[in-house]
Amino acid sequence: MSLITDPIGDLVTRLRNAQHARRETCRAPLSRIKLQACELLKKEGWIEDVQVIGEAPKQQLEVTFSKDKPALELKRMSKPGKRHYTGAKVMKPVLHGFGMAVLTTSQGLMTDRQAKKKNVGGEILFTIA
Repeated sequence: MSLITDPIGDLVTRLRNAQHARRETCRAPLSRIKLQACELLKKEGWIEDVQVIGEAPKQQLEVTFSKDKPALELKRMSKPGKRHYTGAKVMKPVLHGFGMAVLTTSQGLMTDRQAKKKNVGGEILFTIA
């Protein structure tokens, strides 16, 4: 059994690799932050569906991609070796507003637009373009 030191990076890589392989779904080990991130992507319309499958000790996330959307351009920003924080006042839009950044803030996981509206900063986990 291997130890994953960067679970968010693992999720982003699994999603990117599954889309490059033209798969309709992708599975990843379950964690609360991964589930919240996938639900945020679903709410924003980047993915079609996310489900928790399996029994309690070995549950997994199953992400279904949208067929009408192009492949996601996911980029991990904050890494275990170098964290990337931003404040609400200096936050820049991703791809001139067409992309999205996912941040972890003191008020939970949210997009860059939501964080700017609530005037909170945080750690930028990953961006989507």
